[in-house]
Amino acid sequence: MRKTVPSAGRDPICADMADKDRMTAAIAAVAGGRATVRMDGERMGVVLDATGLSAPARDALEAAVRAAAPDARVIVTAERTTRALIAVASGKGGVGKSTIAANLAIALARGGRRVGMVDADIYGPSQPRLLGAEGTRPEALDQQLIPVATPYGIPLLSMGQLVEPGRAIAWRGPMTAGALGQLVDGAWGAADTLVVDMPPGTGDVQLTMVQKHRPAGAVIVSTPQDLALIDATRAIDLFVKANVPIIGLIENMAGYRCPHCGESSDPFGRGGAEAAAAELGIPFLGRVPLEMAIRAASDAGRPPAAEAGDTIFAGLAARVADWLTNR
Repeated sequence: MRKTVPSAGRDPICADMADKDRMTAAIAAVAGGRATVRMDGERMGVVLDATGLSAPARDALEAAVRAAAPDARVIVTAERTTRALIAVASGKGGVGKSTIAANLAIALARGGRRVGMVDADIYGPSQPRLLGAEGTRPEALDQQLIPVATPYGIPLLSMGQLVEPGRAIAWRGPMTAGALGQLVDGAWGAADTLVVDMPPGTGDVQLTMVQKHRPAGAVIVSTPQDLALIDATRAIDLFVKANVPIIGLIENMAGYRCPHCGESSDPFGRGGAEAAAAELGIPFLGRVPLEMAIRAASDAGRPPAAEAGDTIFAGLAARVADWLTNR
């Protein structure tokens, strides 16, 4: 009987295993821990976890995996990201609410949170300037706005990016509610915290926010003077009646130090917000002084919270972050 001699070529089983190993390594190289490789008989399947990715990033990841393993069956999954909305509000304009909101967002991001900014001040949007993003415009994908990147790592959506500079926004309540929904429901990707710069007062935008979008909590901004505190109390009352927790009260423009002689004065009074917080039984988060440097840097799109030596906004953000962690 003649003996059969195996061919000199590769063993088919070993060859298949080697090909699968190469594809698995190629998938891991482009997708890292987001890819789980499974075998269904002879066919390879890849489950991609796209949780927290924006739509363009998700599509790019899927395309890279398909290129690495053309014959594999690719399934993309994502868990719903739970985001905490922080409403930064005031009862009246002119108290520096937007400046506080921008710096708070940056300080929270520097503290480790993934933060986005919603400029819900529909009639007076100022976050594009404060965050150094003037002249930018968000794109839309599948009827969802894609936030614009800023120099400080805080993605932004604002009505200031959607209308011509200097143009008045003369909208009635239903239109402002619709605009707010588009901003809050943007493609925020991996953001776990949205800072919402609210318009002053207690009108349509505030009601829409508390009824439809349910902030995790509200930060109230006031100056120390009595008139501002009266209006801040009204803002607090709105959130309390809507069962939105008050994270705390910030006293802005608290004290002024003359840059020439060094003498301190209190043009708006001092301690009024802290006393009001104690009376209302809500936390007092801290004071922000009336300083030329804060005003000038913010107007120039260089928020002080982005500077390495910042302690004022870092302290405020730490208290807000502690509240979010322990709520």
